[in-house]
Amino acid sequence: MPTLGFIGLGNMGGPMAHNLAAAGHEVVCFDAAGTEALAPPGSACAASATALAQRARIVFLCLPDGPTVLMVAQEIAGCPERAAEIVVDSTTAGMHDAQAAHDLLAGAGIRYADAPVSGGTKGARAGTLAMMVAAPDDLYAEIEPYLRPMAANARQVGTQPGHGMAMKLLNNFLSATAMAATSEAVAFGVSQGLDMTMILETVNLSTGRNTATEDKFPNRIATGAFDSGFATRLMAKDIRLYESSVAAAGAPGRLACQLREIWDGMEAAHPDSDFTEIYKHVRDGC
Repeated sequence: MPTLGFIGLGNMGGPMAHNLAAAGHEVVCFDAAGTEALAPPGSACAASATALAQRARIVFLCLPDGPTVLMVAQEIAGCPERAAEIVVDSTTAGMHDAQAAHDLLAGAGIRYADAPVSGGTKGARAGTLAMMVAAPDDLYAEIEPYLRPMAANARQVGTQPGHGMAMKLLNNFLSATAMAATSEAVAFGVSQGLDMTMILETVNLSTGRNTATEDKFPNRIATGAFDSGFATRLMAKDIRLYESSVAAAGAPGRLACQLREIWDGMEAAHPDSDFTEIYKHVRDGC
């Protein structure tokens, strides 16, 4: 089996790398925040992205944003005595970033797949993430066995660079819409004297059910935990990316504009919050 590399060991990347190592793969890791403290048991540590690219044939990325991906891709492409032949990018970035990363790496003879994920930190730990992979058929067939330990629900959504990012952005648009709309609806119901638990149970037997009513509200909001592990700043960033992508495509975007304003306001008011705290933001009108 080839040596696998993993760059970016944050809330999502750390558990993903752990599951790769736990599945018996030889994994070498790097994170600019400090690899040894973050690397999973059974993996090796590299001193830099360049050093990792000299050891790993398939490199997985899970980074904060598109510009960081391009910086790391440049390091990999310029690496002397490079072992890296494939880069699989699970960062949530724009379609333009994915195309730019693809082109940069292709110039060095490296194949690229954008493969963002959904499922939160719980799914990352359990290995049950949905992974939205854009790759030619032959590349997808080659990398698919290495995706399964991290993402039981991996699937090929397209063949062109950026298809995976488009799928992830539209998914997060729907998720953010569900959170904002459910917050407003539940706040209204509570203001009328209805019990939150009863509201959620009734909606989940009715046509208004969604991921917020079925998961986030009963497990993270009604409990007062507000601990989904997904930051408000990341959701706000994703909705800005979605809105700009919709505009660039000339697709309908009226709801995107309104939703971006809501999440921008949430980020401005509560920059370090968990995204489930949107309920308090909507409820309190702040």
